[in-house]
Amino acid sequence: MGANVSDVVAIDTVHPTRITSTDGVEIAVHDLGGEGPTLVLAHATGFCAGAYRPVAARLASRFHVVALDFRGHGDSTGPADGSFDWTGMVDDVLAVTAVLDGPLVAFGHSMGGACVLAAERRVPGTFDRAFVFEPIVVPDAFADTASPGSNPLAASARRRRATFPSRSAALDRYASRPPLGVFRADALWSYVDGGFEDTPDGEVTLKCRPEVEASVFEATGKILASHLADVPIPVTLAIGLADPGPGPADFGRHAIGFLPDGTLLEYPRLGHFGPFQDPDLVAEDALRSLA
Repeated sequence: MGANVSDVVAIDTVHPTRITSTDGVEIAVHDLGGEGPTLVLAHATGFCAGAYRPVAARLASRFHVVALDFRGHGDSTGPADGSFDWTGMVDDVLAVTAVLDGPLVAFGHSMGGACVLAAERRVPGTFDRAFVFEPIVVPDAFADTASPGSNPLAASARRRRATFPSRSAALDRYASRPPLGVFRADALWSYVDGGFEDTPDGEVTLKCRPEVEASVFEATGKILASHLADVPIPVTLAIGLADPGPGPADFGRHAIGFLPDGTLLEYPRLGHFGPFQDPDLVAEDALRSLA
């Protein structure tokens, strides 16, 4: 759909452009290059736009890639009340698409993929088509059943080390162990480079704080599988088969049956972090599906 001509905002090619979302949140929008129709890139929980530069570099061969930092992530601000309900994440997607000139397509990963689909459901015509890698689309039977503290991803996030002496130190630690050790080298560096900020005492710290990441994992408002019946656009839903289940890949197998025009794409060698494990392969498949 895009915006009316009078509403369109030019995205700065050097510095993040600030877009106002709901709850007083200021969303940072990044121009990741390319020319052609606009592709909106939406990241996973705990990540940021800059982490996707390797996959964006391939996508930019055919599209103008614009990526947002969700609330509490990257260079965006968080809501004043500290609530990270996923309906607010969908607000962030729609705040950005409202100021972009269409037609628009989308590339979403994990939470970002789910929010792309939820945005299209809420405002039909937001996107012409979408490629989503393991979107967190919850089976209806599991809707908002988890209580705070029971989510293992949230518990793991709270244990994350937030501060390192340098980006190089963070890179060395992440490269040597799971889950980030499976990233291609340039993708891991992009995450470290974009996902950390300098501290006054010369160290670096995560832009997305561990408590924020945990709160997002625990939050309510996630899109349900049955909701996908209201998403009629062509959607390629990609899953990785390398991770042990149950997990997001199983959600994907369940969700695909609800999409009116959905195509399931499986990657035997990749896991949930597929866009970082093999950015070129995933981007080339996304280009074919979004053409």
